[in-house]
Amino acid sequence: MTSSPSKWYTGVTRYQWLVLVVASLGWVFDAFEGQLFNLTRGAMLSELLGVGPGDAEAKQWGDIFLGIFLAGGTFGGLLFGSLGDKIGRKPVMVMTILFYSIFSGLTYFATELWHVGVLRFLVAMGVGGEWAVAAALVAEIFPKHARTHAGGIFHATGVLGTWLATLTSIGVENEWRLAYLIGILPALLTLWVRSSVKEPEKWQEARSSGKRMGSYADLFGDARWRVRALLGMLLAAVGLGTFWGVCVASQDLTRELLLSLNYASTDAEKEAKFAYGIIQVLGAGLGQLSFGPMCARLGRKRTFALMHVLSFLMVLAVCYVPQSYGQMLVMLPLLGFVTLSIHAGYAIYFPELFPNHLRSTGSSFCFNAGRLIAAPMLILSGYVKTLTSLPNAVAMMGGLFLAGLLVLVFLPETKGQELPE
Repeated sequence: MTSSPSKWYTGVTRYQWLVLVVASLGWVFDAFEGQLFNLTRGAMLSELLGVGPGDAEAKQWGDIFLGIFLAGGTFGGLLFGSLGDKIGRKPVMVMTILFYSIFSGLTYFATELWHVGVLRFLVAMGVGGEWAVAAALVAEIFPKHARTHAGGIFHATGVLGTWLATLTSIGVENEWRLAYLIGILPALLTLWVRSSVKEPEKWQEARSSGKRMGSYADLFGDARWRVRALLGMLLAAVGLGTFWGVCVASQDLTRELLLSLNYASTDAEKEAKFAYGIIQVLGAGLGQLSFGPMCARLGRKRTFALMHVLSFLMVLAVCYVPQSYGQMLVMLPLLGFVTLSIHAGYAIYFPELFPNHLRSTGSSFCFNAGRLIAAPMLILSGYVKTLTSLPNAVAMMGGLFLAGLLVLVFLPETKGQELPE
């Protein structure tokens, strides 16, 4: 048995670095397109509805479009994830990037609410499909000893997409159409994908073996893959549900704290956005970069378990400890570090659970079916907030991290193992 190199990047080739860069850029723009609506929807819906900022009808439609985006991401993820196994990683990466960039650009011309709904669904299809194909590509290209680090880096780059969307929305101010016109630029990335990326040898071997590529019948017909897919789905649902119910809610917690400290409403809103969109997201990026090295040292399951426990404790701390804005600014990056680090784990772990002919399909099912299961958690979160105080409601939603520990008990450890054939 050969030992792993002392440096994780030992033996990584120039082409493997190139694939990581290309896949990461696809994910950066994926995150950019996903966040752009959240940051521009106030100005967009005010104009289309002819109402003032903060109007209740605008907020209601914003939530409806969020649900449409969630459904589109699930449908696109399942479709393109399967196609990634059937026809190859490269052509599906090209298709998904074109989907989310072109339909985002067409939002510039939206004049009716139904235009926005249709386009958000189509953008979400590309966003949902790109992640699984890119994650599978990175896992297959990198050697075993470097796989966890590369996967963690890949997912962590999504933070850059969030920052890019934030800066774009600030730059265009209320000219929201310009933000979506900028959103078409990622289409240029497809030229680089087509010219530089080759299909992984593992995928080529699976196709030449005569196996059914990307078959959901095979995924659920074999008990081994079926169990992994369903458990992976539940694990992803914990992370995605707590993202909306806990991580995003930290912005509301900060705003509520500042209002209690007699900040003006506009100042409280501005500072809360900064605390969440910059400070907490910075911690999230560092956590995602750290998840890969931790997986390499502790194993996948132990790292997930550690971060789930720390996430639950950190949620309680953020809900009940801060008494000043400064204290909140200290705690939010820690919250982002532990709660959002696990999302990088999905990019590392899910491709390791499935064989070559089902890798993109299985990974996509875990992440995107988990997204769909997380949707009712949005409704539950809103309902709980009507019954108790915001800190109590967020703390209760934080209990989902403990449920994730139960899911981990039944999943396999993949540390040090080759990808399933």
